[in-house]
Amino acid sequence: MDPITDIFSAMRVDTVVHGRIELTAPWALRLEQGNYACFGMLVRGNGWLTVRGLEQPTPLAGGDCFCLFAQAHVHTLGDHPQTPAHDMQDVVRTKVGSSIRFGGGGVPTTLIGGKFTFDTTNGKPLTDLLPPFILVANDRAQALPLQQTLQLFAAEAAQCSLGAYLVLKRLADIFLLQVIREYISSSTCRETGWLRALSDPRIGAALHSIHEKIEQSWTVAELASAAGMSRSAFALRFREMVGETPLEYLTRWRIYRAAVLLEDRDKKLTDVANAVGYDSDASFNKTFRRIVGVTPGEYRRARKGRPRDVQSVLCD
Repeated sequence: MDPITDIFSAMRVDTVVHGRIELTAPWALRLEQGNYACFGMLVRGNGWLTVRGLEQPTPLAGGDCFCLFAQAHVHTLGDHPQTPAHDMQDVVRTKVGSSIRFGGGGVPTTLIGGKFTFDTTNGKPLTDLLPPFILVANDRAQALPLQQTLQLFAAEAAQCSLGAYLVLKRLADIFLLQVIREYISSSTCRETGWLRALSDPRIGAALHSIHEKIEQSWTVAELASAAGMSRSAFALRFREMVGETPLEYLTRWRIYRAAVLLEDRDKKLTDVANAVGYDSDASFNKTFRRIVGVTPGEYRRARKGRPRDVQSVLCD
């Protein structure tokens, strides 16, 4: 399993909210980031996206696509950085039929957007590994397929036909994957972070080895060999690019993978432990509790009866 596939396999979506919003100036929406990812595209018009942690607001033009990954921050999207913002959730509740309309009656802007809400544990790969903000400008080669995906998304959301929720969920998955692939190929990705490491030929090879054989008893020397580097040079470069040591990264991903496997109630806890590289139940329990905060058994019991997906509030 490659690292990007692993991220999406680890995710458990509680809800998907989606829609097309017709906006007129002045308008501004407040996106209170919790354990979810927001995504969207300006179909027409212009806007400004203010992302906490970035010094300046980011201008958006028609055709620009963006993703905001869960960072527990408040961001705003509006016709001007100084326009007072309204809570996005309050605006969503004003939906009449298939339309959401908001603003002061001035220059029109159309936004297609959505939100994934993740389970706390299974959403952490997005929180921990991806950048807080990805923008794909409309002049990028990959902007066109992204735009096409969201146009299909908007059309399906408007119809709310039989099976629409499943189609919307799949389209949202595709959109997020497209955004990440585009980001990896961009010059921005080469600056910082896990995706930069993934695109690095040597560290990327080690990351692929970890994800493909998460159960293997990897040593730093073995991972360095997979990267074609000396042990010391590999350890230094891995920490510099990923932000943690190779074995810390391995441990964290073993627990992410274990959390997914624990959803299958037919699997014994011992089998789950073995599947992610732990021969000792005691060691697995201790590590799982350190990272997640509860034991594997407690985690599984807490998940009992919990639905994996909830119908979107916009197709009610």
